Amino acid sequence: MLELRPNCECCDRDLATDDANVFICTIECTWCGDCARRLDFTCPNCGGNLTERPVRPAAWLAKYPGSTKRVFQADCLATTGG
Repeated sequence: MLELRPNCECCDRDLATDDANVFICTIECTWCGDCARRLDFTCPNCGGNLTERPVRPAAWLAKYPGSTKRVFQADCLATTGG
């Protein structure tokens, strides 16, 4: 089950669980669309590709809500030259 993290790891923007403009890598690092584009859709943590995060249907959110754990790396673009 995906965590559906609540924020972008790079800019700390809040991300809704139903936001279609959210990207994740294979280990669920989570990025808003703006930061994903600046990262050239490559995760700076693992080097994997960033892909659109699936949207969990509302009926399932009640049973399996998104995570409240925030992950933030203030220097994510500095390490990639973005």
